[in-house]
Amino acid sequence: MKGRNPNAAEKRHLSRVSELGCLICRMTEGVQSPASPHHTEGKTKPGAHLRVIPLCFEHHQGGANNDRYVSVHPWKAEFHRRYGSVDELLGRVDALLNGGAGDV
Repeated sequence: MKGRNPNAAEKRHLSRVSELGCLICRMTEGVQSPASPHHTEGKTKPGAHLRVIPLCFEHHQGGANNDRYVSVHPWKAEFHRRYGSVDELLGRVDALLNGGAGDV
């Protein structure tokens, strides 16, 4: 997906978010797994690089929809039904970044 390149502050945020590990694995299994940032509003809108959720491959782009995993791509509606709305998940990320448990 094409988009605007992140500036220095956005790069730091993306790195901090990725270091959290997959938010969904943390919520559902209590484990930290490698993650990449999922841009909740694409990559072109102002602030888009700040509205990201850390997801492992399976929860991000793996294409799964089974008892263990639902990938946001291509199962966006099911992903949010199962794990929470974009705003709820972003709230958990913000809480974790600010030293809280993020209700996880």
